[in-house]
Amino acid sequence: QVQLVESGGGLVQAGGSLRLSCAASGRTFSSAVMGWFRQAPGKEREFVGGISRTGGRTLYADSVKGRFTISRDNAKNMVYLQMNSLKPEDTALYYCAADAYGILVRSRAEDYEYWGQGTQVTVSS
Repeated sequence: QVQLVESGGGLVQAGGSLRLSCAASGRTFSSAVMGWFRQAPGKEREFVGGISRTGGRTLYADSVKGRFTISRDNAKNMVYLQMNSLKPEDTALYYCAADAYGILVRSRAEDYEYWGQGTQVTVSS
């Protein structure tokens, strides 16, 4: 029902910035809690941040708090992840995900039903 496509990844030096975008299709987008996750080689997928249906509430992992900002534009069916002060440890494949049934912003990957294909972020030192 919900299809997600990420874009905006790339190669950046430590201390730099990137803005990831997630384009959603389907009329249920505005009813979904949206999240960003990342997965580095050899590591489990981890929660980065999430945003409520109207954008009024956000939740971030401690590792990115103060550096990353999630936003959404329901009229455009878009969700964004602004990434500042990037560190080499931020290098990962970043996924956009939709929780179609949640009320609260949740941090477990298993709570998100729909996933994009991922966009690669590489931070050099």
